[in-house]
Amino acid sequence: MTRPATTTPAGPGTAAPRAEAMAKGRQADSARRRQRVIAVLSRAGSDGAEITVSGIARAAAVDRTFLYRHRDLLEKIHALEATPPATGDTTGPAVTRASLHADLLAACERAVRLNARVRQLEKRLSEALGEQAWRESGLGTPADIDALSQTITHLEQQATDLRLQLQERDQDLAAARAANRELMAQLNPDTTPMTRRASSLHHTRRDR
Repeated sequence: MTRPATTTPAGPGTAAPRAEAMAKGRQADSARRRQRVIAVLSRAGSDGAEITVSGIARAAAVDRTFLYRHRDLLEKIHALEATPPATGDTTGPAVTRASLHADLLAACERAVRLNARVRQLEKRLSEALGEQAWRESGLGTPADIDALSQTITHLEQQATDLRLQLQERDQDLAAARAANRELMAQLNPDTTPMTRRASSLHHTRRDR
C-alpha cells in the first residue's frame, strides 16, 4: 500500500524569506501605483483635467487613502490645485493686475454703452408701438408733437396778453369813474347839501 504524502511543516528558516518576498511585493505594488499617480499628475497639468484628490485617485486607479499615506503626492495635488490652468500660449504677454484692471474698465464701459443702446432701442420700440396702436384705432396718424407744443405755447402767450389788457382796461375804467365823480362834485357843489336838507325835512314831517 502507498503511504499518504506528508507535508513537512515550515521551519523558522522558511518564514523569513516569505515575509521578505511579501514586503518586496507590496513595495513594488506601491511603486507602481506611485508611478501611475505621477503620470496622471503630469497629464493633468497639461490637458486641464480635474485636479482633486478624488479625480487623481480615479484616474490613477488607486484609493484615496493611498494618496493620504503619501504626503509628497498629496502636496503635489494641492500645488496643482492652486496653480491656474495653462493657456497654451507661452509667448503672449503675462497677465498682470494692471492688465486685469484695464480689462475690467473696458468691460464696464462696454456695458454702459450697451445699456444706453438698449434704452434707445426701447424708446424707438415704444414710439413705433404707439404709432401702430394709433393707426389701428382708426384715429389717423398722430400729429407732430413739436408743432402741437409750439401751438400751445403761442396760445398761452396770447391768453397772458389778453389778461394783461383786461387788467389795464379795468384800471382805466376805475380811474375814469373816479374822475367822473370828482367832476360831478365840482359842477354841483350845492346840490348835495340841499338834497340832504330836503330829505331831512321830509322825514321830520312824517314823524309828526
